[in-house]
Order: sequence, then structure tokens, then C-alpha cells
Amino acid sequence: MTAVLEQRRAAPEQPAPQQAPPQRRVPQPRRFAPWLWGVVGVALLVAIWELYRFAGPADGLVVGELRVLPRASELAMPHVAEMIARLFSGETRSSTAAPLWLTVVQAALVTGGTSAVGFAVGVIVGLGFALLMLVFRVGRWALLPWIVLSQTVPLIAFAPMVRSWGSQLTIGAFEWQDWMSVALIASYLAFFPVAVGALSGFESPDRVHVELMRTYAASWWSLFLRLRLPAAVPHLLTALRLAAANAIIGAVVAEVSTGSRGGIGRMIIQFAGQASSDPPKAWAPIFGAVALGLIAAGSLAVTGRLLKDYRRVEVASA
Repeated sequence: MTAVLEQRRAAPEQPAPQQAPPQRRVPQPRRFAPWLWGVVGVALLVAIWELYRFAGPADGLVVGELRVLPRASELAMPHVAEMIARLFSGETRSSTAAPLWLTVVQAALVTGGTSAVGFAVGVIVGLGFALLMLVFRVGRWALLPWIVLSQTVPLIAFAPMVRSWGSQLTIGAFEWQDWMSVALIASYLAFFPVAVGALSGFESPDRVHVELMRTYAASWWSLFLRLRLPAAVPHLLTALRLAAANAIIGAVVAEVSTGSRGGIGRMIIQFAGQASSDPPKAWAPIFGAVALGLIAAGSLAVTGRLLKDYRRVEVASA
């Protein structure tokens, strides 16, 4: 017992382990929500509108034959409060008329349904072209220039031709409808960003990753599903947003060009003819088209949130 005590006394004392000082949390700057920035942007736009309406020249500014600044008269630029109040009044002066916002919503549903069909067709066609250009390099050289040139065709001249060709198409009991022409024009604008964005996404994986998959004897289809398709998700989300906006624009322009009834495009032409007697009313279908675009962008933003794990993150070297 005495020997054990002497050994303990002779042994050097071990210093107590030092505890690491507690790490201080660096306060993170508060970030505004994206929707709040959107509200700020809308408020800024309204402020600019009202300021120009108050201080701008009533007849605008014309330099030579070019109008540099728009007119700031009541006919050309009604107040925002008047346009919003007009939405909640009757479509006509009759006391039994339906509210204007309800008429705009009904027209927006027609245009939205047609543009949704065009969007779906455009996505399928765009993905098909992207896969074709990915598999066959000769197909890329042959197709990509024509895909780019296809977007230079003016829709105002092209839409009536599509309607004329469609009206002559009859297969058994099948008859071409006017809304099909509008959907075809919408898909014509929607397929371009999908084709280009999907091709860029499919080719985005690093060469070392592709070679690693090939060393594992992965087939082309397995390489596509496990590497190329997940890497293309961020590119596809951006392309789908552009495609949705293009589909709505194409549907509205096609309704204007072909005279298709029931949609936002036809309503814009109809209410524009009444702008001299009721200026705020002419802006109601424009608000409907803007709402369609916001709904399309919002739905795809939710999809992007669900697929946030597919975003590529760069890892910093130690």
C-alpha cells in the first residue's frame, strides 16, 4: 500500500483538459422573404406610375416622328385606384351586370387552360428534341440552328395561317377547333426554352463523373437516369418557367390574331375599343394576363422548392 502511494506521489500530475471556449453565434442578417420583395416591387411600380401621371406631359414627348415618352392623360393612364375600383363594378352600366373581375376570371380560365395544353405539348416536344440532340451529335448540328431560327417568325402573321391550315384538317369524325390553333401557337413558343435548357442540363455533368459511371459499365439509360437527369434539374426549372411564360404570351397573341373568343386576348381587343368612354376598363384583362403569369411562376416556384436537393453545390477546398 505504501509503495503504491509513493508511486502516485512521484508521478507527474497531468494537466486538466482545457475546454474549448464556447463559440459565439454570429448574428445572421435578416433576409426579406421573396414575396415581400415582390410587394415592394409592385408598390414601387405603382408609385412610378402615379408620379408620372401627376408630373408627366399630357401629350407625351415626341422627338421627330418617334414618341419618347407616353401620354400622361386620363385616357391613356388612369389612376391605379380607379382601375382597381373598376374591377369590382359591373361589366356594363346595367345594375344586373356581373362584376368585371368575374368576367376577367372566366376569360383567364379559358386562356389558362389553353396555354396549359400548349405548355404540356411544348415540354414534351422540347424534351424530345433535347434527347435527340444529346444522342446524335449530327442531329444537334442539324436541329439547333433551325430551333433558334423558329423563334424569329412573327406570331401575328403565323397564327392566322395555323388556323387556316387547321380548319382544313379533317380525320374521320375529328374536326379542328379554334382553341387547338391557340394551343399549338402556345406550344410553339414553349418548346424552345425547354429544348435549349434541357440540352444544356443534360451536358452539365463533369467529364470525370461520366467516365466514372462508364468504368462501372453503366448503360446509356442508367447514365442518363442516375447522372444526367438529376444534374439537369436546375436547368429544367429555369427553362420551365420561361416556357410557362411563353405559353401564356403565345396563347394571348394567338387569340388576338385568330379572333378566338372567350379568352383574355379577345377581351383585350374588345375592351380597348371601349377605352375612350371607359379607360380603366381596358386595363382589366391586362391584370388578368398578369395574374396568369404569376400563377404559372408560383406553381413552378413550388416545384423548385420540392426539388431543392438537386441543386448543385460547389464544395470549397480546405
